[in-house]
Formats: sequence, C-alpha cells, structure tokens
Amino acid sequence: MSEVTSRREFLLKAAAAIAAGSSVVACGGSDDDSTPVIPAVPAQFTYGVASGDPLSDRVMLWTYAKVADSTAAVPLTWQVATDSSFTTVVSSGSVDALPANGFTAKVDATGLTPGATYFYRFRDTAGTTSTVGTTRTLPAAAVASVKFAVFSCSLYSEGYFNAYADAAKSDALYALHLGDYIYEYGSDAAKYGNKDAVALGRVASPANDIVSLADYRQRYAQYKADADLQALHAKMPWITIWDDHEFANNAYVGGAENHNPATQGDWATRKAMAAKAYHEWLPIRTPDPVNLLKIYRHFDFGKLLSLHMLDTRIEGRDRQYDNFGDADGGIGRYITGLTPVGGVMPDASRHMMSTEQQAWLTTGLTTSSATWQFLGNQDIMARMWFPASVLQVQAKAAATPPTATLADVSAAITDYLTAKATRAAAGTGALTPAQAALLNPALNPTLPYNLDAWDGYPAQRDAILSTVKSLNKNLVVLSGDSHNGWFTQLTTLAGVKVGVEFAGSSVTSTGFEAVGLGELASSLDGSALVPQLGAAAIGAGLGLVDDLGYADTKRRGYLRMTVTAASVKGEYVFVDTVKSKTYTASVGKTITVASSGAVTYA
Repeated sequence: MSEVTSRREFLLKAAAAIAAGSSVVACGGSDDDSTPVIPAVPAQFTYGVASGDPLSDRVMLWTYAKVADSTAAVPLTWQVATDSSFTTVVSSGSVDALPANGFTAKVDATGLTPGATYFYRFRDTAGTTSTVGTTRTLPAAAVASVKFAVFSCSLYSEGYFNAYADAAKSDALYALHLGDYIYEYGSDAAKYGNKDAVALGRVASPANDIVSLADYRQRYAQYKADADLQALHAKMPWITIWDDHEFANNAYVGGAENHNPATQGDWATRKAMAAKAYHEWLPIRTPDPVNLLKIYRHFDFGKLLSLHMLDTRIEGRDRQYDNFGDADGGIGRYITGLTPVGGVMPDASRHMMSTEQQAWLTTGLTTSSATWQFLGNQDIMARMWFPASVLQVQAKAAATPPTATLADVSAAITDYLTAKATRAAAGTGALTPAQAALLNPALNPTLPYNLDAWDGYPAQRDAILSTVKSLNKNLVVLSGDSHNGWFTQLTTLAGVKVGVEFAGSSVTSTGFEAVGLGELASSLDGSALVPQLGAAAIGAGLGLVDDLGYADTKRRGYLRMTVTAASVKGEYVFVDTVKSKTYTASVGKTITVASSGAVTYA
C-alpha cells in the first residue's frame, strides 16, 4: 500500500469516526459521561451495487442508500481495492446519496490499471457496508481476447431473469445491455407481459403506466430488487443503452405509440423524467450533464475492438412509417420513400439517429485502429425482407374475418422455399414458370416486416454501411429489441456485403412464439432445406429472408461473445423457462466469423 493511499484511508476512517461521534464533538470534547451520544442511523443499501462504463483507467460505481423513514441525504465513502478484504485500497472517496437523485449515488473511480479486476464497496457513517462488487477496467492495447454477455428486453412481469442468473456463472468479463432494461406498462392483466404476473409474484409497480419521475424511479427500484439482476450487476461492469420501453413503446423524437398527451401530459416532459431516472439508476457515465438525452459513446478494448454504443431511439429518430395508422401498415409510405424523385430518395431526409450522432460515428470509425468495429445498437439493422407472396397470404389469414388459413400460409412458404432449393440444386433452368415468378423480384418483391427497425430508415442505414465499406472496416453489429435470436449478413440496398449482425433473444419478453410463429425459424433461415440439400443449406440465404443465416423464434436467453484478432464467436445461450426459478441453460447455436469474413455454424 502506498503512503498516499495509507493517508487517504486514515483520513476516510477518521472522518467516518468523527461523523459517527458528532454529538460528542459538538460538545467541545467534554469528559461529562452524562452527555448523550446519538449514534448514526444505518442506511439501507436495498438495491445492491453496480459498476459500468469501464475505461482503461477508471470505472463508474453505483449504489442506492437511504435511512428508513428519513428524507435526508446519506453521506457515503467508497473504496476500490485489489482484494476482497480491502487490504490494498487503490482508490477511494466520498459521495452523497441525495434525495434529488432518488437516493442513488454514482462516482467515477479513477487511477486504475488497464485490464485489472477490482473489488469495491460503499459505507455509511454508521459503519454499514454495502455488498462488495467486482469490476474491471478495459484492457490495454495488446489484449488477446475479450468475453462479454449481451442482453436486451427484460420484462419483469413476464418471468424470472434466469438469463442474468446464468450469465453470472459464465466466464464473461463485461455485460452489454442494448435496451428495454425496464418496461413502462402498468399491471393491468390485459397489458403486454402480464398474463402470469400474479402467479409469479411479479406484478408491475406502480400499477399505472409510468409517466412521472416518481413512477420511473419506482419501476427501476422494482427491477433492481430482483436478486439475479443485483448479482449480475455486482459480478461485472455493464455498458448500457436505452431503447423505447425505458420511455414508452415505439418512441421517437416527437412522441411514442404508447404515449397519449391527453391523459399522460407533454411528451418532452415525460422523456426528460425517464432520462433522469435512467441516469440515476444505471451505472452510466453521463456524456453531457446538460443534455441527458445524449448517451451515445465509445469504448476501446485495447486494439482488439472498438465498441460504438448508439442511440437509434430517442435523440434523433423520425416518426416511423408504420406509426401513422395507415391501413397498409406504412408500406405505402415506405415504397414512396424509396422511389427516387429527381434522382434522390425521399427517405434520405429521414433519420434513425441525428446527423450529429452519425458524424460522431463516422469519426469514431475513421480514427479507430482496432481490428473489429462493433456497433451496440437497439433495433435489427439487417434487411429482414420477406417475399410478398408470403406476406399477402399471412395478412389474409390475420384479417377479421380471415380470408386465408394457416395451411395457406404454410403452402405459400413451402412454394417459395422449394423454388429456392430447386435453383440452388439445379440452376435457374430447372425452375418451373411459377417458381421463376416467385423468385423474380419484379413480380414477387421482398418487403420489410418491421418498420420500427432499421428497415424503416433504409437510406440512413445505407449511408452508414457505405461509410464502413469505404473505410474497409471489419463490422459487427450487436442488436436487441426483436425478442428473437438472429444472425444476418449486413448488405446495402444494392446487395453489397459490409458486415454481420448478431441479434440476441430477450431476457424474458415473448417473441414470435407468442403469435403462433415459434416454429417459423427453419423457414426463415433456410435450415428447413437441410433434408434436401444437406449442410449446404445452412447460412446459404435459402430461407424466406435472403440475408438471414440463423434464427430462433421461441426461446429466451442472451448472447455470449468471444472476440480475438482472428475471429468473433457468438454463442446463443437459451434458458428452457422463465416461469420458474429452476431452469436449464444450453447453447442453441455457435456462430464464428473470421476476420476474412468466412462464417461457420456449429
């Protein structure tokens, strides 16, 4: 222990002792034994500890501390040590858990060593100590390997956070959360995710859709009370971004699908309250204290990878094509946006992120010398385009009353896949006229199914992908939001391959299985054709979605990523249930992308 550190520890301990005996000091140090000593009241560290936004020499530390039945600020000291016994403290200081911040406290612990593991804790003036957390800094330039876990869409009322529990037992060193850390819905049984909430003892609190600052704080507190979430926060540093549900469903700059100004007030006010609560309750290093809506930021894992955490939801997103109430779900607007006028696509004026953020991203990509460029991104970036022949029959089957059956949908899927398999096995000359028509984009175009994702902002996506291509970077995009597992090739509108996307399943939120499409995965990614084509069908673009190499549409879980200079490996980890605390985890698929671009599936 250095002399400086020793002095720092002595002063902190002395300060705590003085605070604890403040009544005696106030009496001028009298020897009168009759003078009452009022002990400090212990604080409650109800929601554990957390760390986040690690850099090579520092990391954010977080806790919540409150004295029962008191609204007073809680003075705290904090320590970072190289050992769990705190015999070697390397960084320390003081911070207050203020009522203005919902009794949360955050500090930036500096002066740390790159790629090192540390232990940290908080202590109040009564000597009560928080849980001891483990954290680590980002590695130095020469790091050979990095492992991290990736999460999204954790709906408390839908089930238990078994994905968090399993990740806490893994060898991951860092956690990334890509949004929907909380959900805004109230406890009404008819609302999304609440069917089993009473039986599971996970009823949303407060009961209303959260709108005010107090509402958002209460909801974060409920989530943070979960033991599995607390344990994973205490196990490793997190790097987080928000998506829509930290605010309201399908949010954009000017509003949200689940925001009604007539009953829920001004959207800008609600956004500000939601953002303040997010910065209070998450261990994020606030990039701009004056503008809490700005959270995009960079992290360099040595020279191995640069992680660019994006905000494609709140700070710059234009209203979604499918958020205008059109009978066609916004497809007409989408087609109009891609139809050039005077040589320019109207969609080029629309944004999923601001021009300022796009310029920031371009600068980050340009200046980074890392082997891999990762984008931490909310919504699916790949072109998830389905053949119109299938979408049309599906729409008829979903109509009221239905004018097609599920058998009709299945037949449309089989016809399309058979045409693809025939072409792959025997060439275009073997196609029947009907099959040739199905594969002719002029007669059977492919269309996006989710205009809230990057598919609804194709021009800006193309601009970003074109930038990456021109810079000759190895691009890996990590995405959440969809509640399903995907692996895709990232291509421009012209079909030029630029990178890959790993999109993880949700922690608890239901996916395609909730609408009867849980068994659709093999048709989507083409693995349904393995009996006909063998292993050649895997990752060959022979499914309903050309750029899709793998899909899982019915299981919950997370991604476990391993990055080296030679490759990026993604393991799709699934839990067999979120309705019981007893679960089994397994790896559903392992996909490895070599620096050359070659992809292997196992």
